Amino acid sequence: MSSATQRSFPKITEQGLDVLRDRIGVKIGQTAEPWCHEATRDNIRHYAHGIGDDNPLWCVPEYAAKTRHGGIVALPSFLFATSRIISGYVGGLPGVHAMWSGSDWQWHKTVRRNDEISTESWLKDIVEHQTKFAGRAVQQIYHVDFFNQHGDMVASADSWCFRTERDHAREKGTKYTDAKTRPPRRYSEKELADAYSLYREEKIQGATPRYWDDVKEDEALPTMLKGPMTATGFIAYAQGWGGLYIRANKLAWRLIDAHPGLGIANKFGIPDCPERVHWEEEFAHEVGAPGAYDYGPERASWLTHHMTNWMGDDGFLRAATCKIRRHNPAGDMLFIKGKVTRKYVENGRHLVAIEQAAHNQDNELSILGTGVVELPKQ
Repeated sequence: MSSATQRSFPKITEQGLDVLRDRIGVKIGQTAEPWCHEATRDNIRHYAHGIGDDNPLWCVPEYAAKTRHGGIVALPSFLFATSRIISGYVGGLPGVHAMWSGSDWQWHKTVRRNDEISTESWLKDIVEHQTKFAGRAVQQIYHVDFFNQHGDMVASADSWCFRTERDHAREKGTKYTDAKTRPPRRYSEKELADAYSLYREEKIQGATPRYWDDVKEDEALPTMLKGPMTATGFIAYAQGWGGLYIRANKLAWRLIDAHPGLGIANKFGIPDCPERVHWEEEFAHEVGAPGAYDYGPERASWLTHHMTNWMGDDGFLRAATCKIRRHNPAGDMLFIKGKVTRKYVENGRHLVAIEQAAHNQDNELSILGTGVVELPKQ
């Protein structure tokens, strides 16, 4: 779309913010059916494969049956597929762009095969910011509690989206000035081979226990590769996670008919969902992004994948945070690194604190994370 024909998008208004503030602390009803109600074998596997995680504890019944779990369990980040609220389904400010930007998780119990998951959620807070990406922005923070069929709370989490003005991000945003003028990245065979060596050497701790006694502070976790990013990879994640607004035919019409702000005309003049920034390059540029880019919950799941590979079958991921710092457009690679920052005992649990950071191939910071892992003691 040329500059002469560029459309104008809705703005953040004080009236819209007042409506949002009235929703703080109010429990949210069933706004959208979750992608997954149950942690079935296939649902768990589809989510794991959507983030490139082939840990047999999630995916191979014969292997999982021999572990202390006695069968397949869900990877911690699978719970993103059981709540569209935690995944970025925001209310208010119709037509204003939403970018999922971070989360803060606590896990209390293992989610086992065929567990049924229900949730309770509410808007926790809204915070105004000034950003390089889009000038004025609103951080919209939600809280979600997750329960199994027995009424046990298995996890709780906060997640947040930044609501940004698409026009400002496209026309005045300064965050991606260089990226927008940079020619498309072309990798040599050697560059790809060097990166793919990390996949070849990727280690899953698995059935060999990683004991708390053997871990040392400042110990590094192995570097994990994600990418090179492609629209195919982003869609693979959406297949396991479900997406927020991906619908077809009558169901797509019904969603946009009920929420007209979601329908943004494509090149055929057909109202289509804003989620297509993840596979449609031209539309991603319209909202100020450097190109079609990865999903936020996908990236948070990569960080937890990094830790579950390291901790082994007998570990338990107690907590994790992530804070997104820039988009990963198609063509990027991501290198996730981490280290142990603390060993401690709390309430009889032997815990390890981890810090993570992920940079792209140009050493630009993409995401920051932390985790707390419970490990067995000898």
